[in-house]
Formats: sequence, structure tokens, C-alpha cells
Amino acid sequence: MVRPLIAGNWKMNGTHRSLDLVRDVVSGLASLEDKADCLVCPPATLLGQVSQIAGESRLVTGGQDCHAEESGAHTGDIAAEMIADMGATYVIIGHSERRSDHGESDAIVAAKAEAAFRADLVPIICVGETLEEREADKTIDVISSQLKNSIPDSAANQTFVVAYEPVWAIGTGKVATPGQVAEVHDEIRKQLSQRFGSHGDERPLLYGGSMKPGNAAELLALENVNGGLIGGASLKAEDFLAIYAACVSNL
Repeated sequence: MVRPLIAGNWKMNGTHRSLDLVRDVVSGLASLEDKADCLVCPPATLLGQVSQIAGESRLVTGGQDCHAEESGAHTGDIAAEMIADMGATYVIIGHSERRSDHGESDAIVAAKAEAAFRADLVPIICVGETLEEREADKTIDVISSQLKNSIPDSAANQTFVVAYEPVWAIGTGKVATPGQVAEVHDEIRKQLSQRFGSHGDERPLLYGGSMKPGNAAELLALENVNGGLIGGASLKAEDFLAIYAACVSNL
């Protein structure tokens, strides 16, 4: 069975006052069953401090993005090695907001995944369609292309995670129906299995479109949904822990 992962993406939110949220999550996890992994990805300005607070607890940390190069003249960028140096073990790659706001192509995402592997980080590789693509019945074609071109062949020997995030359901309050989520996750699983064999069968598949305490149990009960990439709900410890609790209660 795939071990689930509940991952919180804080995006561009959080200051030092947000560190109490981390402490609350660490405390709350201690009272919940250890049946799933729990991750928070704060902004880079807080990553080192969050990793220190997480310490030896069950909470792990990750970055929200990384540059493909190890070092160099890339003002404002952060190397995967720097993220690992701050105690993180994961990094989000190819989030739709990076693809849209910064024009990141599948090739760039694949290069960043390679960088994550180089730094011994686990990349969470994001894929997802826009509303226009869904309405044009292009969802599966878009997802297939992103999977093929965003995941490098070297992933066959590496640990990675795939997150499906329908772009039209991020920050909008809209949520894909369980049927829509199941269709895409089943397709992702099929394609990973065809490409990577049993290794593809073992990769966690996260749903990343406005998962909240109110809908988490239903979404996490789907066969090929192995967790969530949580946005706004990860900014409140109570909500984030409720989603984690819904996850472990399904196991």
C-alpha cells in the first residue's frame, strides 16, 4: 500500500509570527496515528526555522521551488542544495502558479526535478489542466503530456510524488467532483505504471485543488488519491490537522 502524504503549501504567506502554527501542527500530530507522512512547505524565508521546530518530530519540511543549477549568477533563486541545507527533504516542482506566473515549461520542470534528485530531495511534480482545457475535453491529453515531459527518465530510480491540481480549482473555492478526480488519478497511475513498472505503482498521488476539512474524507477515500497538496487550509493548524486526521481514518 502507498503511504499517504499530506503536504501543506503556504505559498507567499507567513512571517515569524507563523511559527506558532508549526508548533501547533507538531503538537497535534503527536496525538494522531502515524499512518501518513506530514509535510509543510513554508516560504524560503522561514524554511530553516520551520525545520528546526519540526526537529525530530513526524513533521517534515520542503521548499516551494528550486533552480535547476547548483549555484551561480541567478539572483533571487534558490538551489535544491540550499533547500536541503535548511533541513528540508521535499520540494514542490512545476506548481501551476510557477508555470503561469513564471512561464515554466515542462522541460524546466524536468530540469528542476533532476536538481531535486541531485540534492537528495523528493520532488512533488505538479500537473493540471486549465478550465479552458477541461471544457475542451483535453484534460487527459494535457495531463499525459505533462507527465511525459515533466518527469525525467531518471525518476525510474528515484523517489518522487505527483500532485494533480486542476488549475481551475486552485484558490477559487471550486473543487473537482470525486468522479473527475478519480478519472485523472486513475490515468496518472496507469501511465506511471506503464512507464516505471512497480516503481510507478508505489508513487504517492496527491490531489491539490482546494482540499478542505469538509471534503477531504471523500476525496482521500478514492483509490488512487494518496494524500493532498493543501493550500489555504494549511495556514490554519486546526484545518490542516483535520485533513491529516481524515486521511489516517481512511486507512
